[in-house]
Order: sequence, then C-alpha cells, then structure tokens
Amino acid sequence: MTHAAAEKVLARLSGHGWTIATAESLTGGLLAAAIVSVPGASASMRGGVVAYATDVKQSLLKVDADLLASAGAVDPAVAWQMAERVRALLGADVGVSTTGVAGPDPQDGKAVGTVHIAVVTPDGTGITSLEIPGSREQIRTETVDRALALCLEEL
Repeated sequence: MTHAAAEKVLARLSGHGWTIATAESLTGGLLAAAIVSVPGASASMRGGVVAYATDVKQSLLKVDADLLASAGAVDPAVAWQMAERVRALLGADVGVSTTGVAGPDPQDGKAVGTVHIAVVTPDGTGITSLEIPGSREQIRTETVDRALALCLEEL
C-alpha cells in the first residue's frame, strides 16, 4: 500500500503545483524513502529531516524548547511544529511530520505505539494521534502508511 499511496500523494502535489518536505522522528527516514521510491518524485520532493533526538527537534527544526520541556517530544503540538518548521527550512509548500514511540520502552511517559502525525499545507493543517499496536517495525511501517493517508486527506 505504501508505494501506491506515495504515488497518489505525488500526483495530488503535482496537481496543485506544490512541493513536500518531511520531518521524521520514529520513522527515521522511512516516510521520505516511501515518497522517493516513486519514479519522478524529484518534481515534488524537496527533502527530509530525521530529527530523532529531542534536542535536534529544537536546534534544527526550531520546535519550541518550552513545549519540548513540558510535553516531551511525543505530542501533537510537537508534530505540528515539526511539519510547519520543515516547510520553512526546506522551502516546501507541504510539511509532514511523524513523532512517537516505536519501542521497546516508553518515552516521556508515553506508551509504546503512541504516534502523532501532522500535515501542514497552504490550505490548512491535519493532525492525527494514534495508538498503534505491534512490534517496533510494525509501528514504524503503519506510521508511514498513516502519514501518507493523512497527506491524501489534506491534499
């Protein structure tokens, strides 16, 4: 499903004349890889940032330090800021972000499988919060699928 969904995302981006950038934490580049697996992705894909460590979210993506200190990195507002900031950083029309806990251990008091995804476009914002069951790899793969699905909803 991932490749087909990425194809649809790229087709919709092309229809709008928009570009996309990714900001990823728990998916570690899998979302960007899914997008660029589609031939011709370079017409719409600006790039991606893997901000795995919390301090990188703050230093590179400029996620608010007070928000990170109070809510932790696994929070819907953090996902929104990551998506918004990667748009500006990479000069894209659309930003999509993933943050969450793939395991094996909880993080910042958040359970394994807790995931937040945000998509920011010139027309609006979509944020989804999920509890995804399964192994580390299943959580990461499902997060990519859900991120692409949210992109389709927002495009």
